[in-house]
Amino acid sequence: MTSDDAVHSNGPAAASEARIEADVVVVGAGLAGLVAAAEAYAAGRRVAVLDQEPEASAGGQAHWSFGGLFLVNTPEQRRLGVRDSAQLALADWLSSAAFDRPEDALARQWAEAYVDFAAGEKRAWLASLGVSLFPLVQWAERGGYGPDGHGNTVPRFHVAWGTGPALVAPFLAKLREGVAAGRVSFYFRHRATELTTTAGRLSGVRGEVLATSAAARGEQSSRTAAGAFEADAGAVVVTTGGIGGNHDAVRRQWPGGGAPASMLSGVPASVDGDFLAAVDRAGGRLINGDRMWHYPEGIHNHSPVWPQHGIRILPGPSALWLDATGRMLPAPLFPGFDSLGALRHILGTGHTHSWFVLNKTIAMKEFALSGSEQNPDLTGKDLRLLANRLKPAGDSPLQRFLDRGVDFLQAGSPAELAAKMNSLTGAPLIDAAELDRLVRSRDRQFTSGLGKDPQLAAIRAARRFATDKIMRVAPPHRMLDPRHGPLLAVRLSVLTRKSLGGIQTDLNSRVLDGAGRPVAGLYAAGEAAGFGGGGIHGYRALEGTFLGGCLFSGRAAGRAAASAL
Repeated sequence: MTSDDAVHSNGPAAASEARIEADVVVVGAGLAGLVAAAEAYAAGRRVAVLDQEPEASAGGQAHWSFGGLFLVNTPEQRRLGVRDSAQLALADWLSSAAFDRPEDALARQWAEAYVDFAAGEKRAWLASLGVSLFPLVQWAERGGYGPDGHGNTVPRFHVAWGTGPALVAPFLAKLREGVAAGRVSFYFRHRATELTTTAGRLSGVRGEVLATSAAARGEQSSRTAAGAFEADAGAVVVTTGGIGGNHDAVRRQWPGGGAPASMLSGVPASVDGDFLAAVDRAGGRLINGDRMWHYPEGIHNHSPVWPQHGIRILPGPSALWLDATGRMLPAPLFPGFDSLGALRHILGTGHTHSWFVLNKTIAMKEFALSGSEQNPDLTGKDLRLLANRLKPAGDSPLQRFLDRGVDFLQAGSPAELAAKMNSLTGAPLIDAAELDRLVRSRDRQFTSGLGKDPQLAAIRAARRFATDKIMRVAPPHRMLDPRHGPLLAVRLSVLTRKSLGGIQTDLNSRVLDGAGRPVAGLYAAGEAAGFGGGGIHGYRALEGTFLGGCLFSGRAAGRAAASAL
């Protein structure tokens, strides 16, 4: 973002700008907000974008993301021999979502529309914006519960070439054009707190102008008020995100109670969900708050940016996944198969952590780290660096975690590893003899050449897919083979990430009230709206659907808000 006069950022000087006027006000400068604002501007409207964070954080969570996109029946899939279709993708989506509430009717319509988008114009639309795709499609959330159960039947996780920043860039560029034309204004450090009405109709928002902050992207910024503002508009689009940075809110909404006592944050502290209450007060309906998407494979970031900063391991299928007491998670809860199922199982043991046990060969082949900053090759579009991913060595992001990560342990034997695991947690939960027996039993299954271990069968099946064989799944081997050592244990924590519920909207992103009627002039998109309809994912996500949900719902909101004026 430039420092144009129309970019009102950071400081008491902005407090004199007590009144803002625009056709469309967008609350939140994350991906959904930028898309909505760009669409409204492209339709000829004057647009004001408000955000409580400094200008440095424009793009929100999307900037930090891996850039994963759910796409269906693409040339990238077909080149890898993957046969996909909109019908198969929708069947997978509905099996995973398991919609079972009356209020899910609109969410299901959103799901059907989104799958059509992912199988239709989404790829071409992104290409028209200059977004290209990494050619090796990934296979996330593989399921394993049978043909009608949760999971992706085929690989659909396409990574944007340039990761999250590449998705944010075209919309920021479009809005910079609007700033130069005098039709788009950014108001950073403007924290919206209330929706306003005039003569019984929504007329804008009001809130606080926050004090200057030098916080860098993602860093926690102050909430000290330096003034107040009111923004008048014909339409307001709410794109304030979810609650993942607000652990108190996460615990309050945890399904059935029993939230973990300690969690890592996969999102900055600014993802606080505070503005959702303002939508509720204005008559908008909030639904499915107990549906959330948090990960069980979180690790402490050795160089944290925000409070309790965690990184997710995107695992291949070969590590042994053990609960806190050293027992293997049951099939099909192998790494990368069912995030929510694994999370529920782990917390059901009465502990909040679990372990990956593996060796260095498996780790270097199969561990990917979520986030743009942990993937400099893809983010920087660096082909030379990308080639090193296939033969990891030197100062890679993963090697830095092996060297510096508090959760990573290395040992020469299962007994030594068990001792280190117990030392790290401060409790004698891992029995050394039992860990040794488990690892050796696994090795015997490999040396048999066939075996009865369903995880080894899953590994062999995965290697039939080209991407997995090239870069995601290590050839099966004995874990205790010294050529593949040392042994590793990685402590895993619960990592907060996404809200699956939110503001209920119709297919035009109009906010609905408790009676199902649109709240005139009010729209919502992105995570604040459950990525569409108040919960497009139902109970489970197929991955690559969050950024795409921001794109799809943000586009709908921006177009609908502009056309209604």
